[in-house]
Amino acid sequence: MTVLLKIEEAPRAASPAPRPQGFALWALGFRPFYLLASGFAALSVALWALQFAGLPGGHAYLAGPLWHAHEMVFGFTLAVVVGFLFTAGRNWSGQDTPTGPALMALAALWLAARVLVLTPWGWAAAAANVAFPLAAAWALFAALRRGNNRRNYFFAGLLAVMALGAALVHAEALGLRLLPGWAGIQIALDVVLFMMAVMGGRVIPMFTNNGVPGTQATRHPRLEQAALGSVLALLVADALALPGVVVFGVAGTAALLHGARLLLWQPHRTRRVPLVWVLHAAYAWIPLHLLMRAAAALELIPSTFATHALTVGAIGGLTIGMMTRTARGHTGRALRADRFDVACYALVLAAGALRVGLPLLWPAGYVHALLGSALLWSAGFGLYAVRYWPALSRARLDGKAG
Repeated sequence: MTVLLKIEEAPRAASPAPRPQGFALWALGFRPFYLLASGFAALSVALWALQFAGLPGGHAYLAGPLWHAHEMVFGFTLAVVVGFLFTAGRNWSGQDTPTGPALMALAALWLAARVLVLTPWGWAAAAANVAFPLAAAWALFAALRRGNNRRNYFFAGLLAVMALGAALVHAEALGLRLLPGWAGIQIALDVVLFMMAVMGGRVIPMFTNNGVPGTQATRHPRLEQAALGSVLALLVADALALPGVVVFGVAGTAALLHGARLLLWQPHRTRRVPLVWVLHAAYAWIPLHLLMRAAAALELIPSTFATHALTVGAIGGLTIGMMTRTARGHTGRALRADRFDVACYALVLAAGALRVGLPLLWPAGYVHALLGSALLWSAGFGLYAVRYWPALSRARLDGKAG
């Protein structure tokens, strides 16, 4: 039977173990990319807040809102996605994904892409930002092919679509104007939404049933197919720039389907288990995002509310939740959130609530919402980077590889 997902589950109350020896940052994909993503999330959003407050952009190739959107999607989010897929891909296929020098080269390419967009060298920035998801897609596909794991080939394809989204952004910035650059951002966000919907459906019910005694989180095949299909339909509608009334219908239907999906996972039963409730709380932002997308399609609310419900709420919440869980599981630590983990969850989820909720309720508070949300977000991911650096850079507690 093909393995859908395997995330290593350490004992829930592991006995004390010796301090691990040896530097292991390049032993598996989640290690460097979780650290890079969390540190970059903290620094880049703080820098964006300073730009918003009036700090000049200098001679940067990308600046202002476009730089912020580009870096949150193709910098932070893509780093988390690649780190997760390289780690899960090894379990799916039974084959090695990049480690050692190959992983170092990919991390260096990602870092170069982050630096180059701050320089005047547009063509070099474009090349690096398109090359990184393509290289990651090929590395993942190669492992899946060696392991004959065809079921998950589509993840490599989605990474290639992310590269296309980046290419559209840079084409406009370089004056080629194939399609509007913001279309590339939207397509990439739709791809990430689909990835989260797939992975959420695979792992959240499983983690709920494993971690919360007495729960019966369920998945109904037809609802699963309809929910995932609705997100793909939204991706097609955005790619073809279909009229707002079509987007309204697709997004509204998708919101209902994903809301029903979440209810079947029994989120109300998880409140005593932070490692599980954070995933439910984050996933709840997905139907909320889709409702806001439907409203924005009819120009009932500005589209920025829908965008930040997805990026700060859903992406931020699911990434911080999965980054703590997979880091714990794959370093041999107990699957139990400590107070630092809970603080990270609270800070990131509060950032989403403030960024979306305050301007909706008090439009005059937009600036306060942006700056306050940036502070909370940076604190949450900065805390993760500092807290998890020792675990991610050292060998596993149980002596296993990876």
